[in-house]
Amino acid sequence: MCLGIPGKVIEVHDVAGLRMGKVDFGGVRKEACLAYTPEVELGDYVIVHVGFAISRVDEDEAMKTLEILAQMGDMMEQELATMGPGMDAPAVVGDDSAATGLVAALRQVSAPAREPRAGDGAAGTGGPIS
Repeated sequence: MCLGIPGKVIEVHDVAGLRMGKVDFGGVRKEACLAYTPEVELGDYVIVHVGFAISRVDEDEAMKTLEILAQMGDMMEQELATMGPGMDAPAVVGDDSAATGLVAALRQVSAPAREPRAGDGAAGTGGPIS
C-alpha cells in the first residue's frame, strides 16, 4: 500500500535544477521532491507520496492525519522505510531521542525477509494443491 504521509519541510534546496527538500516525519527525515508544490516554504507541512510532496496541508490537518496513521499500526513506518530516493537505504534520523521507537520499527521492517518454509502456502513448498 502506498500512503501519503504528512511531514514538516525543514530544508529546501536545489538539486540539478530540481526543487528538493528535507521533510521531518516526527524525527525521521527524508528527502522529497518539492517540484509539484512550488508554493511550499520552509516550515510548511506537506503530504509526501513515494518521495514527492503532492500537496500542502495546514499543521492541524497534518497532526490529525498522523494520529490516524499511528492507530493503523506499522503502516506508516513501512511507508517511510520505502519512501523517496535510496528506497532501500535506512532513514536519515536526527538527534531527537523521541524517534527511537520509530527507528527501531524501521530497522525491523527493513530486515531481510526470511525464506518460505514448508506449509507457509508459498509456491514450491511441496504443500497440497487445492
